[in-house]
Amino acid sequence: MNNPLGVLFSSFSNKSLKLNNRVAMAPMTRTFSPGYIPGPQVAAYYRRRAEAGVGLIITEGTTVPHKAANGYERVPAMHGEASLVGWKHVVDEVHAAGGQIIPQLWHVGAVRKAGVGPDKDVPGYSPSGLFKPGKETGTAMSKDDIKDVIGAFAQAALNAKNVGFDGVEIHGAHGYLIDQFFWEGTNQRDDEYGGSLENRVRFGVDIVKAVRAAVGEDFSIVFRFSQWKQQDYGARLAQTPEALEQFLKPLSDAGVDIFHASTRRFWEPEFEGSELNLAGWTKKLTGKPTITVGSVGMDGDFVGDGNFDMRNSANPTGVDKLVARMNNDEFDLVAVGRALLVDPEWLQKVKSNTLEEIKPYTKEALMTLS
Repeated sequence: MNNPLGVLFSSFSNKSLKLNNRVAMAPMTRTFSPGYIPGPQVAAYYRRRAEAGVGLIITEGTTVPHKAANGYERVPAMHGEASLVGWKHVVDEVHAAGGQIIPQLWHVGAVRKAGVGPDKDVPGYSPSGLFKPGKETGTAMSKDDIKDVIGAFAQAALNAKNVGFDGVEIHGAHGYLIDQFFWEGTNQRDDEYGGSLENRVRFGVDIVKAVRAAVGEDFSIVFRFSQWKQQDYGARLAQTPEALEQFLKPLSDAGVDIFHASTRRFWEPEFEGSELNLAGWTKKLTGKPTITVGSVGMDGDFVGDGNFDMRNSANPTGVDKLVARMNNDEFDLVAVGRALLVDPEWLQKVKSNTLEEIKPYTKEALMTLS
């Protein structure tokens, strides 16, 4: 291949996704949607990245229609007439710029605290009323609560399809609700949703099945998962490849088309004895396309000081190691977070090899994002 970056700029197709390149904008919460409605500023923000060549936009987390889904003010909802009108404008702007866009569907679970809207009296809902091992908070979910949340994800996915999104991503990572079911530290249930890994995966599986039934077979479903949690960066769902396969296979069989394997540093191997990262192992075990993520284009991660904090500074780096791994077919797509957050033209500068023009990621830059 004459162009050393060729694989990064090759096309990719999966059902409803027809991408011009292999670069996605990673989902990043911004709290720029007053009243939970994405306005013109949000549409312009995503359009700028699409205009600059990003193949796939994955939006910030968007709440599903359940009373306890939201954990932060000014995050957009994937329900309600005004919010959906706002999202229709976002989608139209990204499409007009030649990009594709999917929303990340989100329920924060026990991360929610009383006092957060829309109904400030609603507590957090979680599998066992635990934010992390030993820390109780909110409400342990009943079977009816579980059924309601599964239905809420399906409805949000259908809403997204109806306003023109190109697929959906289900947020099953980082210690939010679905991940709280996965993680033994926060799932102490004694019914079919707790106990064994097979049972703990069941909630996510049921959500994927419900979403698939709502959107049909030809609409792409991406599923984001992680080993680490915001409550515990060292947490692991799977200590071995065998356990990872036991976790992933039911989700794959339920209808996941693409797995988005969230790591803090994409270059780190997941298990001893292999250089494959989490996305690489996921592709090997499931045969499904995968997205890698984690400090792409940056020399430090966003929890480098021990806090789940997007304000940590980092300097731009090249993508040679990333491209080499893509050429080895380790993963199919790469999600870029902070580099694209601070510099909408990051991909163009990578393509033209003008890395010195890429903006560094600083706390000051965060204050002027657009």
